[in-house]
Amino acid sequence: MTKDERFVILASSLGTVFEWYDFYLYGSLAGIIGTQFFTIAGADGKPMFDQATRDIFALLAFAAGFLVRPFGAIVFGRIGDIVGRKYTFLVTILIMGLSTFIVGLLPGAAQIGIAAPIILIALRLLQGLALGGEYGGAATYVAEHAPPGKRGYYTSFIQTTATLGLFLSLVVILVTRTATGEPGFAGAPGAYWGGWRVPFLVSVLLLGISVWIRLRLNESPVFQRMKEEGKTSKAPLTEAFGTWSNAKIVILALLGLTMGQAVIWYTGQFYALFFLQSILKVDGYTANLLIAWALLLGTGFFLVFGALSDRIGRKPIILAGCLIGALTLFPIFKMITTNANPALEKAYETVKVQVVADPAGCGDLFNPVGTRVFTAPCDTARAFLAQSSVKYATVPGPAGSPVKVTVNDKDVPYTDAKTSNPAITAAVLAAGYPKPGDAGIVKMSNPFDVFRPQVAAVIGLLFILVLYVTMVYGPIAAMLVELFPTRIRYTSMSLPYHIGNGWFGGLLPATAFAITASTGDIYSGLWYPVIFAAITVVVGALFIPETKDVDITKT
Repeated sequence: MTKDERFVILASSLGTVFEWYDFYLYGSLAGIIGTQFFTIAGADGKPMFDQATRDIFALLAFAAGFLVRPFGAIVFGRIGDIVGRKYTFLVTILIMGLSTFIVGLLPGAAQIGIAAPIILIALRLLQGLALGGEYGGAATYVAEHAPPGKRGYYTSFIQTTATLGLFLSLVVILVTRTATGEPGFAGAPGAYWGGWRVPFLVSVLLLGISVWIRLRLNESPVFQRMKEEGKTSKAPLTEAFGTWSNAKIVILALLGLTMGQAVIWYTGQFYALFFLQSILKVDGYTANLLIAWALLLGTGFFLVFGALSDRIGRKPIILAGCLIGALTLFPIFKMITTNANPALEKAYETVKVQVVADPAGCGDLFNPVGTRVFTAPCDTARAFLAQSSVKYATVPGPAGSPVKVTVNDKDVPYTDAKTSNPAITAAVLAAGYPKPGDAGIVKMSNPFDVFRPQVAAVIGLLFILVLYVTMVYGPIAAMLVELFPTRIRYTSMSLPYHIGNGWFGGLLPATAFAITASTGDIYSGLWYPVIFAAITVVVGALFIPETKDVDITKT
C-alpha cells in the first residue's frame, strides 16, 4: 500500500468514525438528553412529561436520524454522481460534525423552552441526511482508488472505523464521567452545564482534522476520467431507480446483503450492550467495558475478512456470517446469561410466574417506539414483569375476573402500578430472581479486570458476536461498489446500505426489546435478527452474483 493510498483510506474513514462516535454518544446519553431537552414546563410550572415519557421522546429523536438516512442517500448520492465524490463527502462531514458539536452547545428546555427539542430534532435530521451521503461516498472513493484484487482489503479499513468510533466515544464518556463524577456529569436539574456536553464538544477536534485532511484529497481517478470523457450521468436518480435493470439490483442488494448484514451488526454490538444492561442488570460501567474489550479484540478481523474476500469472494463470507449468526444467536445469548447473571438463569428455569386474567382485558404489549401508555391491569402487570426481566406466562382467567399474579403457584397481591409493585418484587426475589447489584452478576472493578473466569467468559462470548460482525461488514463496502456502474454508483449503493442499516438495523434494539416485553421471554427479541438474517441468506444465495473480479471502471 502506497503513502497516497494510505492517505485516501484515512481521509475517507474519518467520516465513519464520526458517524459511530455520535451514534454511541446519543444512544448512551439518551436519558440525560431526555431530561435536558424534553423537560418542558406546563402552564402550572411543572414538567409536562414524566421521566419515562422524556426518555421516549429522546429515543424518538434519536430514531429520526435513522429514518431520514435513505433520503440523504438519494440527495447526496445524486450530487456525488454528478459533481464528484470528493466535494460531496466534504460537505457531508461538515454537516455531521457541526450537528454533533452544536448539540454540545445547545441550551436545554430550562433555558429556551420548547425551542430546545425542536432544534435538537432538526440537528438530528440534518445529521441523518448527511450520514446518508457519507458512507456511500467514502466506500466509492476508496474502492475507485484501490488496485484490482485489493478492493476488499482497502475498503475494509472503512469498516474498522465504525468500531473505532464506538470505542472512542466509550473512552471519552468513561473519562468524562470519572473526572466529573456522576452528579456533575448529568448536571444539576435545570442547569445549563453538565459534563455530558464534553463528549459532544470534543467532536469539534475530530471535525477539524477531518476537514483539513479531506481538503487535501483529489477526485477519484475513475470518476475524473469518466467526467473528462463526458460520460457522467445527467439523471442518476432516474437511471438508478427508474430503470428496472438497476432498480432490481438495488432491491436485491437490500434483501440479499445489507438487511442481514445490518441485523447481525446491530445485534453483535448494540443489542448485546442493551441485553447486558437492561435485561441482565449488569451495571453500565461494566457492560461498556465488556463490549469495549470485545471490540478491541475483534476489530482486526474486519481487515482479515476484507482481504479474504479478495481471494474467495465477498458473497460466501457475508452469507456465512448471516447463516452462522442466525443459527447460533440463541445459544450464545443464553451462554451470556449463564456467565453474566447465573442467578437469573437459574430463576428463569425454575421460577414459575403467571398472570391470570380475562383475555378480553389483555392487549398487545408490542411497543417499539415507546409511545403507548398501558392502563389495563393485565397489561401493566405484564409490562412490569418484562421490565424486571421476569419470565412470565399469561393464563386465561374467568370472564370478568380480576387480574391475579402467581409466583410458584402462590397468589401475590397485585396493585395496578405501572412502575413499581413491591409485593411482586418481593415475591420474585424470594423465589430466586436476583436484584440489580447482586453479588453474582458480572462486575469489573477497573478496565483491566479481565482475567477472572466470569469476566473472561463474557468477553469471549461477546467477541464471537463481534467476529460475526466482521464477517458480514468487512466485505460489504467492496461488494456494494462492485454491484453498480460508475456513473450511478454513489446513488445506487447508498440507498440499500442505509435502508438496511438505518431501518432494519437502527430500529433493531427497540423492536427486539418490544418483542421481549410482549412475550415475557428475554430471548424472544432475537427472532428479529434471526429471521431477517435467514431471509438474506436465501435471497443472497439465489440472486446475488459474486463481484470480486468485476471491472469497476466501466461506466
